[in-house]
Amino acid sequence: MAEELSNGDICRVCRSEGGADRPLFHPCICTGSIKWIHQECLVQWMRYSRKEYCELCSHKFSFTPIYSPDMPRRLPVRDLVSGLLSSVATAVKYWLHYTLVAIAWLGVVPLTACRIYRALFAGTADAILTLPFEMLSTENIAGDIFQGGFVVSCTLFAFAGLVWLREQILHGGGPDWLQRDEMVPVGDNPPRVLQNIPEELQDNDDINEGVVIQEEGEPLQENQDQREQDGNIGEDNNWIPMEWDRAVEEITWERLLGLDGSLMFLEHVFWVISLNTLFIIIFAYSPYHMGVLTLNLFNLQEYASESHFEGLVTTLVGYNSVGLLFLVLHRFSGWFGLFAAKRVLGLCYVVVKVAMLSVIEIGIIPLVCGWWLDICSLNMFDATLKDREQSFRATPGTSIFIHWLIGMVYVYYFASFILLLREIVRPGVLWFLRNFNDPDFSPIQEMIHLPILEHIRKLIISAVIFGSAVLLMLWLPVRIIKIILPTFLPYTVSLNTESQVNELSLELLLLQVILPALLEQSHTRVWLKAFVRWWCKIIAWALNLHSYLLGDQATTNENVRDNADRPDNVPGQDGGNLGAVHQALFMMEPPTGYQPYQRPKFFHARLFFLLVTVCCSLVLFSVMALTVPVWLGRRVMTLWLVGAPPPGPQISANAANTEVKVHELYTAACGLYLCWVAARAVTLVSSWLPQGRAAMLDRLKQWCLLGLKTIAASALLLGVIPLLFGLLLELVVIIPLRVPIHQTPILFIWQDWALGVLYTKIACAVTIMGPDWFLRAAIERAYRDGIRDMHLSFVFMELALPVIVCLGFALAIPYVMAYSIIPLFVTNLQFRNVIARRLYPFLLLVATVNTIIVLQIRQFKKLYEHIKNDKYLVGQRLVNYDHRKTKSQTSAT
Repeated sequence: MAEELSNGDICRVCRSEGGADRPLFHPCICTGSIKWIHQECLVQWMRYSRKEYCELCSHKFSFTPIYSPDMPRRLPVRDLVSGLLSSVATAVKYWLHYTLVAIAWLGVVPLTACRIYRALFAGTADAILTLPFEMLSTENIAGDIFQGGFVVSCTLFAFAGLVWLREQILHGGGPDWLQRDEMVPVGDNPPRVLQNIPEELQDNDDINEGVVIQEEGEPLQENQDQREQDGNIGEDNNWIPMEWDRAVEEITWERLLGLDGSLMFLEHVFWVISLNTLFIIIFAYSPYHMGVLTLNLFNLQEYASESHFEGLVTTLVGYNSVGLLFLVLHRFSGWFGLFAAKRVLGLCYVVVKVAMLSVIEIGIIPLVCGWWLDICSLNMFDATLKDREQSFRATPGTSIFIHWLIGMVYVYYFASFILLLREIVRPGVLWFLRNFNDPDFSPIQEMIHLPILEHIRKLIISAVIFGSAVLLMLWLPVRIIKIILPTFLPYTVSLNTESQVNELSLELLLLQVILPALLEQSHTRVWLKAFVRWWCKIIAWALNLHSYLLGDQATTNENVRDNADRPDNVPGQDGGNLGAVHQALFMMEPPTGYQPYQRPKFFHARLFFLLVTVCCSLVLFSVMALTVPVWLGRRVMTLWLVGAPPPGPQISANAANTEVKVHELYTAACGLYLCWVAARAVTLVSSWLPQGRAAMLDRLKQWCLLGLKTIAASALLLGVIPLLFGLLLELVVIIPLRVPIHQTPILFIWQDWALGVLYTKIACAVTIMGPDWFLRAAIERAYRDGIRDMHLSFVFMELALPVIVCLGFALAIPYVMAYSIIPLFVTNLQFRNVIARRLYPFLLLVATVNTIIVLQIRQFKKLYEHIKNDKYLVGQRLVNYDHRKTKSQTSAT
């Protein structure tokens, strides 16, 4: 190395030359001025960056250990035993500490929260006095810990919501009336604007706002208060960055939860229990009892008890009462001059208002939409309101959750369609709907600033729009289908246990094959957007509303140029800015992204026909969506299940054919998949047509070859491997657990393959997350190549063949042993059967034991090296990267 050093070589970190006591090393592939580095500099950089490889060339640094000269060739038994006992003592110490941490956070905190909650809501003094003894009770401790976890989660969400709301108020400011309350009046004389402001600055509202002068001989109290506030703010801002950084470094999740080995977390546990108690009293106990008083005052207690959710309804009523009480006290405190109390009450009212509006928008509106969807779809499933009422009375919680979830999905897809529609139509057409893509739009800021009556009006408009869409897209199409196709409905949503198709297999096929193919593709959104755009063009041409519906780029620039000369954006005589004005009135802010348009004759009549056309189109498309996929799926399932014996009530047969009824979830999914495949084929062919006949034939040959390669690869990766995997797990796990020894097991190939698809996906995910080995590299390369760049030879030789060989040996070896080798030595048929049935799990046990033994041997080798390094390691020396060795290996290769 001394021969390679030159006079100009310096360390890449400290920029110093090497010496006898601090030599320079070249530990990585980097060359030039960044080739050399001191070992001390590299160790310090590795400790800081926590990386063991070069960040430029990604070469891993290597060190050679330097041991003491008196180190024996083999460690004595005494050193091994002492090192082993030291490691065991350390492990026991950490185990005890982590056990204490788990008991504190997962046991003590939720248990105390649950029992404090129960004692507070018991409503008696005895429950409060006996609370310390209840804390030590072991009765129903598991259930109390589970319920307490829910209580702790609610308090954490409430705390996070308060912090987030505080940040929103600090960022966007409070309501206008709350900001006006902060301005303290100065007697009867209102403040006057300074007279010595230059004329060019007097029109500036930002400068003139809040600027007051002092009368001669009159001390201005609010200026003194302002100076005091400014002084306090200055004191608060006098913080030292290094101290704050040190505090942030000290407070980490490990220290907070106690995972760093210290006992400081016990103090944090105490504070969490105290905060839980405080939040339970403030956000649960007080609103609940306020709701009880309100319901008793208006004699509404019976209606709350009949709702099956008496506690929740009472608490919500209590929150409304508390909010109204805060508002009234806020007004009265202003009359009596209690301005500090007025501000606090105003902030409390804002918190309650935001909480209740969030509950309405996130909980009640989706729940109402879910119930409305269920009511409008009763004829689809041959159900009645009485059936839904009985289901609700039987399981009210499950019914509420399912309807809320359905409503949330409906609201989400409705909002997604509106976002797609905004990309097509002219800005300003959908002025009555919120623009979620607007960067200035913030629902929390709206909840804070807008009055409660404005929110109620918006919620009513949203409910009307959602309900009308359900009527047009579900209730009316179902009525039309029952009139035109009387035998098509109702949908089959329950299967007989004697059905020929295994329901679990169909669900796995649906979840693992069909739905990923439909959801992971972006073509569906592109097709929907193109279809909506063509529909808008056709309707705009028919009704002469192209400028209003899609905009006119030629006239847009002129109108924008004309509107720029108009003061304050006054609407023109043609009413082109009518949508902008409506948007401004509705959103209470200037319109953003508005584009003017030209009004044709009979404009209102054309808008009316546009609405009628929209309604008719929604009904027509809904009828097609409810019939075509299900019809195709039924025909495919009938062809698939032809020849199966009829199971009685699941068959409706006539003289011509036999129809097998399957769950409509599978028929609809199968029909949607067929429609998607057909649409994809049509789009591909239509994209090839402009290229000419020769190019089209070349592309067709290319896709046919790609299709054959995909079929061949899928036959192995999605056919053979899942089947072998499913059969192996069936023989190893399921049959020994479910089938008695005196019964003959029956293998269902279809079900084993469907379960094997799920097992294969899980195994692929575990392999990718595991260590680096050849199978992980092969799977990652197959994912990177995809279908178009697939190498069939690589898929066969590197991926499919090793897996098939391993699974084949795992299936064949026990079978050959049980039915070819064992009969040579065992003549008892019953004993042969026992061996054959137990051989597969026995070999699995042997393989598991061997794996554990190998892992323990590796761990013992690591422990041996650890003991040797602790006792005899003197230091480490950085190893240089040998460029010549690498070049010789490359040339030899």
